[in-house]
Amino acid sequence: MAHSSSGRPERQAPPEIFYGEEEARKYTSNTRMIEIQSQLSERAIELLRLPEDQPCFILDVGCGSGLSGETLTEQGHFWVGVDISSHMLDVAVERETEGDLVLGDMGYGMPFKPGTFDGVISISALQWLCNADKSFHHPPKRLLKFFSSLYACLSRGSRAVFQLYPENSSQLELITQQSMKAGFTGGLVVDYPNSTKAKKIFLCLFAGGQPQQLPKGLGTEVGSSQGHQIDFNTKRERMKKLRGAKSAKGSRDWILEKKERRRRQGREVRPDTKYTARKRKVKF
Repeated sequence: MAHSSSGRPERQAPPEIFYGEEEARKYTSNTRMIEIQSQLSERAIELLRLPEDQPCFILDVGCGSGLSGETLTEQGHFWVGVDISSHMLDVAVERETEGDLVLGDMGYGMPFKPGTFDGVISISALQWLCNADKSFHHPPKRLLKFFSSLYACLSRGSRAVFQLYPENSSQLELITQQSMKAGFTGGLVVDYPNSTKAKKIFLCLFAGGQPQQLPKGLGTEVGSSQGHQIDFNTKRERMKKLRGAKSAKGSRDWILEKKERRRRQGREVRPDTKYTARKRKVKF
């Protein structure tokens, strides 16, 4: 999903035009795209460091057709999605995503009350704000407006995590500068920095509260200039053991835990049977 400079969607048309009806449907029916979006969303949620087993209220900026929102729902959270493409939101409604949807341009700021959200995720959307699609668009001002309004609608001490595809280092610097000007602290988390294909960039921001440490990127070796990822992983494993080991994703125990979590939220869940989570044979 990495973009070459010429093939970048944001270089082809403004987002509300690029993601027209045809593109919105194509995007949402592409299994590879769905898989990538799901992985990026899971990583962004992990970087939010939300309290364990406690439903939170999350804002999804550039929510599109609700692919990242589905990951939030799966993890037991409630969410509101904002997107500039009405066609993407139409597809989200058709797909019966569980979040509330808002049509809006993030460059005009976020229209929510102070302290509304416990966290923010955004997948592949933030770099669009660096474009001047209209004559009156001024990217630094739009970024500052966005980050200032976002800071206000977050609860103190919470996080905002943006996965993005910056075009170059100066674009990344502009985005980071404007976020800090708006009051955020934090910085960049780069996963697999030495891999062309797997490298992913996340801007991890903290909205006030107690000082927080920036997480390390995945796939960074101990002793390299990138940090001490193994130390970070070891610490996380220790914490997992303290909280009780979590079941492997997709296993019967994992599915039963997920169903139990949904029951506690008062949702309708199918009864457990001996067939719950049984693997089905797939013919190729």
